[in-house]
Amino acid sequence: MEGDRLESPVTIKGIERELICPACKELFTHPLILPCQHNVCHKCVKEILFAFEDTFADGGSESSNQSSPRIKISSSSMDRIDRISRSGFGVYTGRKRNSLTPRSSLFPCPGCQRDIDLGERGINGLFRNFTLETIVERYRQAARAAIAIMCDFCKPPPQESTKSCMDCSASYCNECFKIHHPWGTVKAQHEYVGPTTNFRPKILMCPEHEMERVNMYCELCRRPVCHLCKLGGCHANHRVTTMSTAYKTLKEKLSKDIEYLISKESQVKAHITQLDLLLKETECNSERAKEEASQSFEKLSHVLEEKKSAALKAIEASKNLRLEKLQTQAEEYQGLLENNGLVGYAQEVLKETDPSFFVQTAKQLHVRIQKATESLKNFRPAAETTFEDFVVDIAKQEDILGDLAFHSNGLETPEINEEQSRVYNKALISWECPGKTDSADTYVLEYHKLNREEESATWQEIKVCSKSKVISDLDDNSSYAFRVRGYKGSICSPWSQEVILHTPPAPVFSFLFDDKCGYNSEHLLLNPGRTSVESRAGFPLLLGSEHMQVGCYTTLDYIIGDTGIAKGKHFWAFHVEAYSYLVKVGVVSSSKIQKLFHNTHDVTSPRYEQDSGHDSGSEDAFFDSSQPVTLVTLGMKKFFIPMTPASPKDPASRILPLPSCLGICLDCDKGKVGFYDAGRMKCLYESKVDCSGMMYPAFALMGGAAVHLEKAVRARYGEYHDDF
Repeated sequence: MEGDRLESPVTIKGIERELICPACKELFTHPLILPCQHNVCHKCVKEILFAFEDTFADGGSESSNQSSPRIKISSSSMDRIDRISRSGFGVYTGRKRNSLTPRSSLFPCPGCQRDIDLGERGINGLFRNFTLETIVERYRQAARAAIAIMCDFCKPPPQESTKSCMDCSASYCNECFKIHHPWGTVKAQHEYVGPTTNFRPKILMCPEHEMERVNMYCELCRRPVCHLCKLGGCHANHRVTTMSTAYKTLKEKLSKDIEYLISKESQVKAHITQLDLLLKETECNSERAKEEASQSFEKLSHVLEEKKSAALKAIEASKNLRLEKLQTQAEEYQGLLENNGLVGYAQEVLKETDPSFFVQTAKQLHVRIQKATESLKNFRPAAETTFEDFVVDIAKQEDILGDLAFHSNGLETPEINEEQSRVYNKALISWECPGKTDSADTYVLEYHKLNREEESATWQEIKVCSKSKVISDLDDNSSYAFRVRGYKGSICSPWSQEVILHTPPAPVFSFLFDDKCGYNSEHLLLNPGRTSVESRAGFPLLLGSEHMQVGCYTTLDYIIGDTGIAKGKHFWAFHVEAYSYLVKVGVVSSSKIQKLFHNTHDVTSPRYEQDSGHDSGSEDAFFDSSQPVTLVTLGMKKFFIPMTPASPKDPASRILPLPSCLGICLDCDKGKVGFYDAGRMKCLYESKVDCSGMMYPAFALMGGAAVHLEKAVRARYGEYHDDF
């Protein structure tokens, strides 16, 4: 073993960190290679497995690991042990315990903090890392250069060994080696190296098949295997290569990687220098932060001292005033005693015998006596003895100071949910946190109107307890930017990404579907709130199908809004179900409502009789060319722009994708009606309309179709908590 004779102090120096067991935090002793490629001492693996097995068998007894003082199992490893044991998994260590057959061989690796499956053989299926043992032994010899390895066969006192036999796994001095390895015998052919305590086998045997040597390398499992493992073992279907090929390939890869790292030595040194500067900078910044924090708390302390001084002065002044009043009152009552004060003076006045002199003095004295008598009957202290008005309420301040913390980016950044946020009659802004649902206690929502003329916008701020907020009083036909940030105590998160929403082009017009004027209950179905309408064919269509022939129309059913518009500019929105075959939407004037419903064709009308004599072609021309209302056609997830002299002749250019929400803007003053993509507030089509009469929202459905009016934004939809 020529490699064992080579001493490499330069290589060994500084690698102690790589030679420490992650479990016992000491140099490796007989390290085993785990399936995760981490190394752990053989004894440490056994102790962890025994602790694990005791936890499984005894329900996690606290004394299960007290007999293993060497191992230092971290709290996280013990938590994983408890977790796995609670899930019903055990550990198989090559021996039966209480006749239990464990179901799995999970091992909590202290290196990667993961639960590793050791397989059915458990610890017996792990390879010893003999290369690592050799390196550890070199390190130990370099560290204890003055400590000699003694001969194992000398009589006391033993001599210092000069060589070690790898076949005998023993160390010898020169004399003992000659005695035990005489010339001409088999032992004389044994391989010897310099003095060492690291004896490893000359041939690596398979832990699965103990009598077979490993001669192949499994590329999938990344471990040596024998031919029996490949023929019928767990590696039968794995890709393997010869040991020499694996040795050459891995050594070339490792050499190239090492050469690359060595070539980057200047870069590594630069990083080390940078890290040293960062260490010093961290020290300086921490001291500066401490000083700033101390100054901040000193400011708070000064404010509290001033408040304290002012409060104490106020209490002292109130006390002196009350004492003065009470003292004066006490002196007055003292004068009511016999031969004292007022009573004594009155007694002296009574001794006056001259009537004129008596009357002159007694009148004023009698008034004073009456007041004293009345005050005696209705006694009330001149001042309160309690100081309830001087109790300092610091509950809110305590909460604020309790939440006092540093500004940190650790708080999750909220995200505005654009699908749940919408703008209609009001703006509903909803947001959520990607991680924890309650990562922030409160939120601050800011918004401002986008104005090209103003370079710097003024954000309006709203404090919110919940994760949504309804905002009113926004300008029509405007764009607003919204952003939100979370607060947890005094820690605030970064601002969310700004979301831009557009307000409707006019005030929102509220109405319901009219269930009286022209409403066909056989073909249309209204919900109880009259906010949704659905077309249904029903039995009349089935009965009328007996008379249906080619070239005839099916039913087109109209329904209008229950509220009309006489003047001004108004906007309303609605949703058309994606499965709808044909829907027409628009406006109708009061003067044309009767004509609208009278022109509705029905399959049961005489027009569809085969021999009725009606001219179908003329009726078709009238229906197509002289619509009594201003409508656009929707259906099959498409929006059809009406044909006009100015519209393109190509039909494909007049077909747009159907928006998820449509809006209609009626301007009675200008005589215009516009059809909008309500999600983006973008006008898709605009035309003139005669607004001489009362105007009503109009809808027409044919076949399977449904229309839902947009719900107004109300506080109860988005706010379930009171705001600040």
